[in-house]
Amino acid sequence: MDMQTSAMNLLTEDEFEAFGKEMDAIRQEEIDDLGQRDADYIRDIMRKQKYSEIAGRTLIHFSLNPISWAVGVGLLSASKIIENMEIGHNVMHGQYDWMNDPELNSQTYEWDTVCDSDAWRKYHNYEHHTYTNILGKDRDYGYTILRLDESEPWKLINLFQFGNYLALSALFQWGVGVFDLELQRLIKGEVPLEQKMPAIKRFLKKSGKQLSKDYLLFPLLAGPLAPKVALGNGLANLNRNLWTSTIIFCGHFTEDAQTFTEAECENETKGAWYYRQLLGSSNFTGGKWLHIMSGHLSYQIEHHLFPDVPAHRYPEMSLKVRAVCEKYDIPYNTGSFSDQYKTVIKRIARGSLPNQQQRQRLITKLSDRASLITKNVPILKNMALFAG
Repeated sequence: MDMQTSAMNLLTEDEFEAFGKEMDAIRQEEIDDLGQRDADYIRDIMRKQKYSEIAGRTLIHFSLNPISWAVGVGLLSASKIIENMEIGHNVMHGQYDWMNDPELNSQTYEWDTVCDSDAWRKYHNYEHHTYTNILGKDRDYGYTILRLDESEPWKLINLFQFGNYLALSALFQWGVGVFDLELQRLIKGEVPLEQKMPAIKRFLKKSGKQLSKDYLLFPLLAGPLAPKVALGNGLANLNRNLWTSTIIFCGHFTEDAQTFTEAECENETKGAWYYRQLLGSSNFTGGKWLHIMSGHLSYQIEHHLFPDVPAHRYPEMSLKVRAVCEKYDIPYNTGSFSDQYKTVIKRIARGSLPNQQQRQRLITKLSDRASLITKNVPILKNMALFAG
C-alpha cells in the first residue's frame, strides 16, 4: 500500500507529479533570488541578538532593584530564544551557506544550548526532515516519551504523560541534548554502551561548557552577587526552553497534523514527499516579532517543504504554497497561536488514555484475571486451612 492510495484528499499519480513540480518551482524561484536582502536580514538579526544578550547580562549583573533585574532576565531570554530559533536552527539547516561566511556555516555553527550541533544535524536534519511523522522512523514524533497517535500501543505510564510533557518543556534543551544518546535503548540493552560513547562524550563536553558559562563564569564575575546572576541565567534558560517547546509542539502535534506508517510511504515520489510534509505540519498566525521569535517555525509547513530556504522568506512563500494547495484540494493547517496550542493540549490529553478498542481489550484482560482469581479462591482457602 502506498501513500497515494491511503492518505486523505487523494491525488492521482499525474497530480502528484504535477504538484511536486509546482513545489519545486516555488523553491527554485526563491533560491534564484537569494542575495543582499537575505544577508542584511540575518546580520541585522545577529546584531539585535548580541545587543540583547549584552544588555540582559549587564542588567542582571548590575541591577539595583527587582524590576531592572527582571528586565535583564527578559532581554537575556529573548537573546537565547532568537539565537536558538531564528539564527542557530536556520543556519544549521544550510539556509545561509551560499554566503560563504564562516560565522554562518551550517557544518561548523555551534549554538547556545547543551545539545551538540553535530548530533542535532544528524538526527534532526536527516531523520526528522526525511521521515517527517512516519511512525517508527521519525524519532522526533513524541520524543519517544509521549503517545500522540491513537494507533500507538497504550501503556499505563501514558496516564502521566501530561506531567511528562511539562517536564520535557521545562528541560527542553536537555531533552534535545540527550536525544541522540537513545537512553531508552541503552537501558534496555538494545544498543551497546561502547557504540554510544562518542555521543556521550560530545554531550558531556558541550553541556559542561554551557553549565560553566551560565552558572560558574558569569556568576563568579559578579562576586558576592553571584546567586542573583545564576538565578537570572537559570530563568532565561527556562524561558527559552518553555518557549521553544511550545513553538515546536504547535508546528508538529496539533490535532490536524497527520501521521503515516512506513508501508504508506514506500516508493514515495517527490510529490508525495511534499504532500506528506503538508499533511504532517501546522502553521500559526501572528505578528512580525512572533514569527521572528519562533524562528519562523510559525510557518512550519513551509519549513518542512523548504528547510534550506532562508526562513524569513516563508511568509511570502506561504501565499504561493496555499494557492497550490487550493488548486489540488489539499488541506493547509493554520490558525491562531492560541487555537493551535489548545489542540496540542487536547492531543496530549487524548493520548494519555486508551482508545475504545484498547479500553475494551484492557477491560477483557482485567475481567479474565478477576475471573481466574475468583476460580482459585476455594483452592487458596483449602491451602490456607491445610497450612494452618
